[in-house]
Amino acid sequence: MSDGDDLVALLAALASPHRLRILAALAAGRTYVSELARRLGMNRPLLYMHLQRLEAAGLVTGELVTAPDGSSVKYVEAVPFALALDLDAITRAAQTLTDKER
Repeated sequence: MSDGDDLVALLAALASPHRLRILAALAAGRTYVSELARRLGMNRPLLYMHLQRLEAAGLVTGELVTAPDGSSVKYVEAVPFALALDLDAITRAAQTLTDKER
């Protein structure tokens, strides 16, 4: 974790049951958005909103692929990560927080 603001963004992205389910589904590998929506029983606009939050936190990447027929398909995949969170890590992160929340 590079700084406190990144840690806050990461924890906020993980603080949703929907986003945890999305990450769990993507642990199986890259897939396209429509397939992921079907698997999760989620409509695509809601899924896109959650994917944007995960992507902003660096947990998911996406790629728009154009098929030979001209149609586009968005593929998404989880970015491997490990989070070691203890009081020392929180203390270090807190020292680098900006005053965005004040």
